[in-house]
Amino acid sequence: MPNDDRIELLQGTLDLLILRTLVFGPEHGQGIARAIQTASGEELLVDHGSLYPALQRLEDRGWIASDWGVSSNNRKAKFYELTAVGRKQLTAEQSKWDRMVRAIGRVLQPGEV
Repeated sequence: MPNDDRIELLQGTLDLLILRTLVFGPEHGQGIARAIQTASGEELLVDHGSLYPALQRLEDRGWIASDWGVSSNNRKAKFYELTAVGRKQLTAEQSKWDRMVRAIGRVLQPGEV
């Protein structure tokens, strides 16, 4: 799929997607971006200019933690993992997202949702 056909992420959704991706275990930045792209059926492309500031923001909030390690291609990389606080936040964020999707659905398709 051409890059210009991919869906841009709404502000705030990247945090949710990162937290959800890290449920499966620690991952480095490129791995997180790849996992989101793959899980979305190649529809979502995570821009690295957005990814790394989001990772820093989530770490500053205590929702994720990081540590240096070696990636599968034998390169030094920072690996991120979900904290207990981050796991609770994921539940809250997912609930807010579900409510928003239902509300938007009611606006776009009144009488059907």
